[in-house]
Amino acid sequence: MCGISGYTGGRSVYNIIINCLESLEYRGYDSAGIAFTAGNRLSVIKCKGRIADLKKKASTRKINAQAGIAHTRWATHGKPSSLNAHPHFDSSGRIAVVHNGIIENYIDIKDKLLEKGYTFKSDTDTEVLAVLIGHYYEKMAIEKAILKAAEDITGSYAIGVILSDSPEKIIAMRHDSPLVIGIGVHENFMASDVSAILKYTNKVIYLQDKELAVISPERIEFLNSKPHDKHLPVKINYTIEQAQKTGFKHFMLKEIYEQPKVVSNILAGHITSSDKIHFDISGLDIKNIKEITIVACGTAYHSGLVAKYIIEEFARIPVNVDVGSEFRYRNPIIKDDTLFIAISQSGETADTIAAVREIKKHKVPILAVCNVLGSTLTRESSATVYTNAGPEISVASTKAFTAQITVMYLLGLFFAQEKGIFSKTRLTSELNIFKKIPNQQKEIFKQSRKINAIAKKYLNFGAFLFLGRNINYPIALEGALKLKEISYIPAEGYASGEMKHGPIALIDEYRAVVCIANDSFVFDKVLSNIQEILARKGKIIVIATEGNRRMTEFTKETVFISKTNNVYAPLLTTVVLQMFAYYVAVLKGFDVDKPRNLAKSVTVE
Repeated sequence: MCGISGYTGGRSVYNIIINCLESLEYRGYDSAGIAFTAGNRLSVIKCKGRIADLKKKASTRKINAQAGIAHTRWATHGKPSSLNAHPHFDSSGRIAVVHNGIIENYIDIKDKLLEKGYTFKSDTDTEVLAVLIGHYYEKMAIEKAILKAAEDITGSYAIGVILSDSPEKIIAMRHDSPLVIGIGVHENFMASDVSAILKYTNKVIYLQDKELAVISPERIEFLNSKPHDKHLPVKINYTIEQAQKTGFKHFMLKEIYEQPKVVSNILAGHITSSDKIHFDISGLDIKNIKEITIVACGTAYHSGLVAKYIIEEFARIPVNVDVGSEFRYRNPIIKDDTLFIAISQSGETADTIAAVREIKKHKVPILAVCNVLGSTLTRESSATVYTNAGPEISVASTKAFTAQITVMYLLGLFFAQEKGIFSKTRLTSELNIFKKIPNQQKEIFKQSRKINAIAKKYLNFGAFLFLGRNINYPIALEGALKLKEISYIPAEGYASGEMKHGPIALIDEYRAVVCIANDSFVFDKVLSNIQEILARKGKIIVIATEGNRRMTEFTKETVFISKTNNVYAPLLTTVVLQMFAYYVAVLKGFDVDKPRNLAKSVTVE
């Protein structure tokens, strides 16, 4: 949450940090600001609203700077306002700070600073950090002052600091929040996400936990590093074009349409020419795993629920799925023969990382399923499977979810392969079905006008119920989440069989029900649910398998998916639900890429 950018070098500081910041607006958009050094002066421009408002305010200023930092905010402490916007100054006005994260003990620190005579202008925890750094800077060098302040605070942070006394210098430090340094020629960058600086460099160094970096145009100095930290630049293998809309109206739509390619790339990366599945997860004793526990949050949690069905079906290993934010606050029973799988698109999800750190205390293996190279989750885990989905900019996750469940399908097949459960013939048969999925996803795109028309018809319904059985139950949860995230319509996902145990009380002519009714061994059960809804005048949208014309007897609002084995149906049904949510939100006039109150990477509790 929140976006940070910084630059020091010979080019236009303002243009670069604003361009970088615009790439990060999906991380927060209730206020924005920049601070820059010019000679021995430190200046700031900030405002409530989006980066466009900041640019308008800055257009009246002539900015010739040596270094600068910028921030786009997702509010935690204090309402969105110009006063609460970052950057924040220390009391002397010589130091400016941008911050992503939460200082949990900021009230205690603020009270102590007030006793010493310091004053505050904002309601934020970040200003407290800035004043604390300034307090120590009166007695020691800025680097030591930041490290000393870090010792006092509890919580998470990624910070960028500039000061008038060293106008070409940016100081960066992180703990439990992401921060990356971009390497240029006679210039260097800082950002909270790689996508922000790809326009300028593809060589980056990931700052380690509690490590401090002093960044100047010609060099980067690291302090408080661990002995094994080598600070070798990593080359990012995706391009700036992949992080841009490239003709699509929204990032969300672009990312929906990228899913067939994402699935194809994952399959190609893990299936050998002899139809064996390969994962580079040496050190994990797959054959002796007796149980699997998956921890994740939000959409990634739903992918974990899909994985439960997959792994239990293919590999016959019992699977538990835990919400990361709940796992960390209970006293879990952790057995030695359990494999833990942690799923996170960003690899920086605070609750999932906290769960992983709790698990590590028990010395059991942890497998990360993640999209971001070098992220905290990948460093904390025993092994990692990268989803390689490319940058996902839209806050509402689409291709990351599909990538995660694609990996989980392959892991389920891999476990069955390694345990000798599947014969070579059975494995090849499964893979042949799987390999058809990308083209079957493309067939759904041909129904975009129909899905848009259905969305238009159901646009003003006050609430939605999403129903799915078996492996499509988690997809019903995800479909409801997508709709509520971007259209703000109340929506619930339920296992179809549970409808009679409560939700049926809500059904009348003013409620819409989305039923996942593809061909499967539970189809007749779903059909019974549909008849129960119609008997109560509920309005129905159905996802069915092509060729099943029985559905048109009940509703004209039917979207058909290609025939496939039921176990792979989520890779198709989820695309329909993503498109439906997208069109509803667009027709209602909302910014689907930046839904209110949400941010892409949830790096705070």
